[in-house]
Amino acid sequence: QVRLVESGGGLVQSGGSLRLSCQASGLTFSGYAMAWFRQAPGKAREFVAAITSNSGRTDYTDSVKGRFTISRDNAKKTVYLQMNSLKPEDTNVYYCAADLIYYTFTLPSHWDYWGQGTQVTVSS
Repeated sequence: QVRLVESGGGLVQSGGSLRLSCQASGLTFSGYAMAWFRQAPGKAREFVAAITSNSGRTDYTDSVKGRFTISRDNAKKTVYLQMNSLKPEDTNVYYCAADLIYYTFTLPSHWDYWGQGTQVTVSS
């Protein structure tokens, strides 16, 4: 059974930083592409960042480029999202996702497995 468990969310002031983690189990982590999405209440789930299985490629949505960094540690079966210079508009529930194929990665429907999410709140 595949499990993705996010952690590291919380309340932070504007301009601050947080590091999200997503621990995977039940899959051959090193063979999976990973991604982070976010979702606000009543809104569609939005792509944030993605990374290939070997960390050879990363992609970001424009609004987080230069502020967020996705990385992974295959030995620890964990993917990270380092978030710097946080803004109130970054307030969302953040989800990690996994899939074998790195294609159409901005679409939530592409990803096979999802975590339960972690809340990030940025105060102004």
